[in-house]
Amino acid sequence: MAQPSTPSGGPHSIFGGGSSSANANNQLSTVLTPSSAVSSNNTFLMPNSPVKGGVLSRDGYRPKVTRTLGQRPACLVNASVTYCGNNQIYAFGGFDQYTDEVYNHVLKLDMVSHTWSLVDNFGDIPGVRMGHTATLYQGDKLLIFGGENEHRIYLSDLIIFDLKTAHWTQPAVSGPIPKGRARHASVLHEDKLFIIGGITGHNNYVLDDICYLDLKTFTWSRAWKFVGRFDHSAYIWGDRVWVFGGLSEDMDKIGDIWWLDVKGSPAFDSAPSFGHLDRSSALARMNGSPRPSYSMGPPPAVGSSGYAANSSSAQVNPPSFQLTTSPPVAPGTISSLKFVSGPNIPAQGSGMHFHVYTSGTLLDFVTPAATITPNECSLSSLDLDTLRWQKLAEGCDIFTRGYRWHYCTMNEDGTKAWLLGCPTDPTATDLGPGGFEEYLSDIMEVDLRRYGIIGNNLTPEPRVERSQMPSADRMVVQASKGLGADLAKLFNQPPESGSGTDFTITALKDGDWDDEELMSSSMMRAEDQAQQTWLDPNTTTSPPIHVHKLILQARWPHFARLYNAQMAEFHTKKMHIPEPYSVVKAFLYYLYTDSIQPEDCGELSDVAGLLVMSNIYNIPHLRLLCVNRLSKELDVDHACIIWHCAGIANEDWLRKRAANFCLMHWGRVVRTQGFLKLPRQALVELSQEIDMEGRVVGGEELEFVGGLGGSRFGFGGMARKASVSSNQTQPLGSEVDENEEMEMS
Repeated sequence: MAQPSTPSGGPHSIFGGGSSSANANNQLSTVLTPSSAVSSNNTFLMPNSPVKGGVLSRDGYRPKVTRTLGQRPACLVNASVTYCGNNQIYAFGGFDQYTDEVYNHVLKLDMVSHTWSLVDNFGDIPGVRMGHTATLYQGDKLLIFGGENEHRIYLSDLIIFDLKTAHWTQPAVSGPIPKGRARHASVLHEDKLFIIGGITGHNNYVLDDICYLDLKTFTWSRAWKFVGRFDHSAYIWGDRVWVFGGLSEDMDKIGDIWWLDVKGSPAFDSAPSFGHLDRSSALARMNGSPRPSYSMGPPPAVGSSGYAANSSSAQVNPPSFQLTTSPPVAPGTISSLKFVSGPNIPAQGSGMHFHVYTSGTLLDFVTPAATITPNECSLSSLDLDTLRWQKLAEGCDIFTRGYRWHYCTMNEDGTKAWLLGCPTDPTATDLGPGGFEEYLSDIMEVDLRRYGIIGNNLTPEPRVERSQMPSADRMVVQASKGLGADLAKLFNQPPESGSGTDFTITALKDGDWDDEELMSSSMMRAEDQAQQTWLDPNTTTSPPIHVHKLILQARWPHFARLYNAQMAEFHTKKMHIPEPYSVVKAFLYYLYTDSIQPEDCGELSDVAGLLVMSNIYNIPHLRLLCVNRLSKELDVDHACIIWHCAGIANEDWLRKRAANFCLMHWGRVVRTQGFLKLPRQALVELSQEIDMEGRVVGGEELEFVGGLGGSRFGFGGMARKASVSSNQTQPLGSEVDENEEMEMS
């Protein structure tokens, strides 16, 4: 049975296509540490087997599955499913695998009532199609491009659906019309709709081009060579077009990532010139024929629905001469990176994957399928700034058994994703006769903030230049811009400097407290701390931090309550916070700038302290930023501190993630200062995170399971970077051994 597989573009559209999760030996592979560790008979590690009824199995967040109502659509193949704001998801087109019918229906899912309804639509209604893309534009328009109709004719028309009026229009376009295609990707950038790859022709020829439509003038650019791919996903981040996943010309499922710099290139910065001709028009003129009009092409094809494809649509089955010529290489640098193996890299070879993007992060949902077990499913993320993978959740922690998922879409904020699918249980009789797998009957909402995803509206400035350039060539990028940067200049400046500061805050003096007492003080509720703020902090007081009470009132609800109640701080214009000086200073700086980036808060231990303060004072934005950064930068030296502070702040997912990290790197973690400074009760709790059946493995038994290098299970061993950065795309280096792990320098 065919599975739905729908490419699309932009963070507002769905990405189909199948690939797989990691292979077997899951439990054994999770105990292995990175290849930098040296295996010996004196080295021990603690297996991290699944907890049986323990804390780790109870605390995790599990997304909720809801049964939809109304006119449920069939489990269509290569339809488009797009979140369009206002709690509404729109589905268009697609192919019914049970009836062989291709549709042009528009359906809407109301996310409040969870009800499907068929949308009455008007105007220049497009013909039936599948494998097209639907991209949200200006918040109230869907841009439908391309696709394939029931006669295997590949389309290259652009049709716009107005979500407010349910009216279709087809704008007049100019410039070289791209080849008709399906299963391509599309993405928006600065009022330009980029089209990447896809398939075309009688033999499903794989396209390797990229072009764009300027939506201000509706002019097509010329096509450039980029990467041959279909059923892939595309994204714009850091002025780069990113392409991941999909299938190659050899029909292999691909796990490498490509990107194209569009910044600074006149070809991408300016609108394309009018009057360009495509190759077929140019050839026609060379042969003495008049230039064909845009509407020239095969006669309109009528599908079984009775609707005819638009008479003005350019429906193209490209002749052979178009397939044997190659466009010029795209301007700007083209780069690629092949992820060979690794414990956190989701294998793309089998199973059903969905790829969506948010805040500079690629999310890979490895969903349940017939070819993989539930334990091999997962939710993983790739940071596009550092090109580093991390696993956010195991399959058992995110997916409910008994469902198959066919589509994925995301909201405009990048904080929620929805999977649409159906049950696999034949007893789901409420779906009517004919079967439980025939309808998109269920939806699963995933709150990505639970996994430290900050979303598009809270995205910090991309740090690509700093993270991938040699230190001598790095550009100094301000963490905050505009008002935040101006306020940062006034932060902690004495009033005599003309800064206008009118309030001072003190904290615990760094290095003058007992660590166990400090850890205990972090667990204090805000009300308890409020009653201590005016107490004489005696000898442990830090130097004063000069701030503006107006900013604190506007940005810190707890301070506003104290000040409005005219408590002691109102009269003394002083306040003491019983937390470390460096943490308090970073907290106040955040109130000025909204930033906890490394240049603003360099130590992870301070970020962990900020997480505790965000919980004490109930500041969700700061809390989310802390979880996001701590999850990305989790390391041996700070793992215990992050685990402890996540527990204090009731961040169960981060606590679980840090506990797993501690257990995988147990031998190193127990020798860090963070571990030695934990309160006694915390030491006991961390030791009990291990499964009841857990034990230490060493010597010959450790060598038998692959040692700390882990090469027996497909990761570890020698590391090699397979990265290309040039004006032309280079081969990805098939000579890399499959046991070698990608590593960024």
